[in-house]
Amino acid sequence: MIRKFGSARWQGKLKEGQGTVSTETGSLMDQKYSFARRFGEERGTNPEELIGAAHAACFAMAMSVGLEKAGLVADSIEAKSTVTLETKSEGAEITQIHLDVVARIPGADEAQFQKIAEETKTGCPVSRLLKGAQITMTARLA
Repeated sequence: MIRKFGSARWQGKLKEGQGTVSTETGSLMDQKYSFARRFGEERGTNPEELIGAAHAACFAMAMSVGLEKAGLVADSIEAKSTVTLETKSEGAEITQIHLDVVARIPGADEAQFQKIAEETKTGCPVSRLLKGAQITMTARLA
């Protein structure tokens, strides 16, 4: 079993307060986040972009496994995960996630690539965690 952690600290009210977020490895260390960074246009990190980064990283790694099983190795897999947060009557909710994937895979044909991409979209651990949201994908061979 693997266990990793992230941590956060928050001070103050929702709209006026602010917090910091860190990761176990120190890749993020006391990065500021706030209401304006999450719901507004202020630059800085927020939970949704961190989820998007985790999803994109997980997808790219998981796709390499699917390719390997098919006897293929990617020169590159570029994945971007766009996370949509909507305010609903029950509160804020992540409703949609869209993966944009561009891969350079010598010897792969389009049908084989699309099959592996679709299996990865539903099978990577972060996709499985986020299955309450609608996950869509655009995938293409470069």
